[in-house]
Amino acid sequence: MTASRCALRAFAAAAALTAAACAPRSARAPAARAADEPTPRTDRNSLIAHAELVEKAKTGRIDVYFVGDSITRRWGALDYPDLLANWTSNFFGWNAANFGWGADRIQNILWRLEHGELDGVRPKVIVVLAGTNNVGTRPGDEGEADDIARGVKAIVDLCRRKAPRATIVLTAIFPRNDNMAFVAEIDRINAALARFGDGRAVRFVNVNDKLADSDGRLFDGVSDDRLHPTLKGYQIWADALKPIFTELLGPPAAIDRAPPPTGDPAALGRREQADLATARRWDGRDR
Repeated sequence: MTASRCALRAFAAAAALTAAACAPRSARAPAARAADEPTPRTDRNSLIAHAELVEKAKTGRIDVYFVGDSITRRWGALDYPDLLANWTSNFFGWNAANFGWGADRIQNILWRLEHGELDGVRPKVIVVLAGTNNVGTRPGDEGEADDIARGVKAIVDLCRRKAPRATIVLTAIFPRNDNMAFVAEIDRINAALARFGDGRAVRFVNVNDKLADSDGRLFDGVSDDRLHPTLKGYQIWADALKPIFTELLGPPAAIDRAPPPTGDPAALGRREQADLATARRWDGRDR
């Protein structure tokens, strides 16, 4: 069976699961979901991406498994070639695979992990960065930080159940300056996340003092949009991760057996359409 047919079958299965999960249970409007409640994304692009990641989990060898939202995804994505080159330069030889997806909240990451993206993978290290998309979603709710911390803990616990021999590298939520009101909440969440680390099965990594000053203001050059890291920002994260990988896995090998990188299906589709249009224009000139 071809990879495209496998992805199509996985997409159909994901769509069926999503339809079941989203079926109305009563006429009442649903309450806001807690961060530790798995919830699917229902847009077609996210379902296609999920299907591709399920297939990705079945290929190659994955010793280092990254999971998260767009901050994680962009680092190893085909549609961000400069960031992908940085990913490769840092992690080649450790069989690292990226399972991030843009705009995911904690609930969505939990759902993806529960529906095939970690099944049978058996990584030795799992890097988790999640929660920034949950920040500020419940204005005025003083319990939001605690809810987000519980959600991240649910990701850690799920990863440990599905990959009990893996070391979890739990990364502090990065500082962001798109809304300075978020700074204090992120600090509260990270203080809670730090308590989840035990220095052995769960390693807590916080590089925020290298990304921002004591007031949470990002240093020059680490982000272009005040949220997502630049190459400089990603390298700071990599420099914190690589000593842990070396300790747990040894030095990187000369070859890498990780599955090929994936990307945003919509972005890659637009690029293919643009390339096709360019080819057609050149064909017309040749005639």
